[in-house]
Amino acid sequence: MTDTPATSARPDTRTEALGILRALVGRDDVDFHEGQFDAIETLVDRRRRALVVQRTGWGKSAVYFVSTLLLRRRGAGPTILVSPLLALMRDQVAAAERAGVRALAINSTNAHEWSDVLDALRADEVDVLLVSPERLNNPSFRDEQLPALVDRAGLLVVDEAHCISDWGHDFRPDYRRLRDLIAQLPSGVPVLATTATANERVVADVAEQLDSEHDGAGERASQAPPAPGVVTIRGPLARASLRLGVLRLPDARSRLAWLLTHLAALPGSGIIYALTVSAAEDTARLLRDAGHDVHAYTGRTDTADRETLEGRLKSNDLKALVATSALGMGFDKPDLGFVVHLGAPSSPVAYYQQVGRAGRATANADVLLLPGTEDAAIWQYFATASMPVESRARAVIDALSDTPLSTPALEARVDVRRTPLELLLKVLDVDGAVKRVRGGWVSTGAPWQYDAERYARITEAREREQQSMLDYEALPAGPEGCRMAFLQRALDDATATPCGRCDNCAGPWFEADVDSSARESAAGSLDRVGVEIDPRAQWPSGMDRLGVAVKGNIPVGERAESGRALARLTDLGWGGTLREIFAPGAVDAPATPALVAACVRVLADWGWAERPVAVASVPSRRHPQLIESIARGLADAGRLDYLGPLELLGGGPEGDPGGNSAYRLASVRGRFGVPAGGVQSGGVPTSGPVLLVDDLVDSRWTMTEAARTLRLAGAPAVLPFALAVRG
Repeated sequence: MTDTPATSARPDTRTEALGILRALVGRDDVDFHEGQFDAIETLVDRRRRALVVQRTGWGKSAVYFVSTLLLRRRGAGPTILVSPLLALMRDQVAAAERAGVRALAINSTNAHEWSDVLDALRADEVDVLLVSPERLNNPSFRDEQLPALVDRAGLLVVDEAHCISDWGHDFRPDYRRLRDLIAQLPSGVPVLATTATANERVVADVAEQLDSEHDGAGERASQAPPAPGVVTIRGPLARASLRLGVLRLPDARSRLAWLLTHLAALPGSGIIYALTVSAAEDTARLLRDAGHDVHAYTGRTDTADRETLEGRLKSNDLKALVATSALGMGFDKPDLGFVVHLGAPSSPVAYYQQVGRAGRATANADVLLLPGTEDAAIWQYFATASMPVESRARAVIDALSDTPLSTPALEARVDVRRTPLELLLKVLDVDGAVKRVRGGWVSTGAPWQYDAERYARITEAREREQQSMLDYEALPAGPEGCRMAFLQRALDDATATPCGRCDNCAGPWFEADVDSSARESAAGSLDRVGVEIDPRAQWPSGMDRLGVAVKGNIPVGERAESGRALARLTDLGWGGTLREIFAPGAVDAPATPALVAACVRVLADWGWAERPVAVASVPSRRHPQLIESIARGLADAGRLDYLGPLELLGGGPEGDPGGNSAYRLASVRGRFGVPAGGVQSGGVPTSGPVLLVDDLVDSRWTMTEAARTLRLAGAPAVLPFALAVRG
């Protein structure tokens, strides 16, 4: 769908724009795709606001680079390009250089270059400034550089604009701030928003925010006033190069075995998407151990390593990256040969975004979804983790005043963990209730109302999209079940027709068999045990406010040693068993022999400096039978004394497990005593380490305080062991 094209283009605009496009792509025979020049003309000659919704690979970046050079030639200031991901920024800067566009970026990784960037801006030597949405609210940038930059801006570009909408609010809360930035622009400054993934609901939401009223510095004499409304340029989303398929396999072992069997046969280089960091790392390790040249790419991957891995994949020096959504929007490898999903994303919108990485400049690319039974539980976990809770929001607002508080200092005043606290502060900042200033956060004093209706709407939309993804997996064979057409309809593309290529239209294009040796390798990988637990070495700041007189480093004589857990809750292997054990409402019961045996294997592989001489346990209100059976099982296997559970003092820990560091430490401080007499030895042994057993490690403060109790009672060392690590 394209708004009626204007007829007011300058006669030479198309010729001039075409020359820039050809310089951009390095070919003299290219022409504009349908809708590209409409968008350029809308921005350059009509100075309108435009929303471009086009499939990945259509050439949205060409629109804003060509428009930038045309506007600069007409005397306009630099383009501000709001871009969400570092990988996307790197590709955009490289593309700009090829087109002769002078592009520089300001982001979290190049702080050492900011002064040079600002000098170049003042000297008018920058055509495009790429900034992250978070940077727009950096106090010094927002207060000192942004006003002048906005006043001079020739064009504002919002890339991946679906993040403005409710659909993506938790991915980038700062995107919601763009409405205020748009309102500050002087009249006549065109605005371009681009995305490849938007249904009608998102299109309407984004268009409404692009059409904000102007609060800016007034109309520039050299520019015509903007016409009302937003021009929406929308094209068909079908990707003729993609061959979609879904293969249902019974379990994680079978899915990994399929990859081991068939990865080498997939065309070219590609991306294997996983839903969690643990799953990505485990899968990459398994495939690499089997001789495949693959690496994990997640939010935990170092920035420099990300750049190296991106470069290796682009040069086909890797078979695949096993990635989370950290490798997504904007990653540009036109000849990417395949995308495989180990577990489904939570919506067709997110799925289309990721599969769109493949086949952008090739005739064929394979896309295969291997859904898992655990997918829905993972969707729910991430959805609830990102949604603001009213009681927490009000606690944060009440804790702030006009005196700035840093995030660590705020943690000692509200029981919200660091990552959710930072997200909540951003949401409240966008809502106008708090403000980030030099030195931390302050309250604005403005009235704030929890928008329960909005969050209910978001929840309902997510549930519909999750069901839609399940419907995609279950489409019937035949053209009526065409997978590409389904994705098009999910994104409200009225041009949807059967693709003739997917597994339902043309029959399965993939082999479903699994090699027996691959199944054995996958089973062995999933049966791997042992996750390191790093000991706490420093007390949280601000503990005096909570009545606990500690600060600085934990005395060495009171610390635990490095510990071990059986697995993470998000692991592909034992994580599934542990998720069932710790699921809400699960009944406490003794550990199965297989679970005890797995824990014994963790101890066998530990490699500790000194073997433990006794076992103690952390008393559990929720899983007393489980912990007792694990502790006794380990003691029996190692022929160690079992001292029993620590005593609970003063009623034991207060509140629920988890919470932020300060509050969790306060809740467990002084609440444990040494086992009452122990077994055989009559007390805590002083001749060797004590193995301390708990069920679930989250903040690590329960284990830290329990270990401290044993150390103060004479234990020369404490070795923490837990069934599971959260995350």
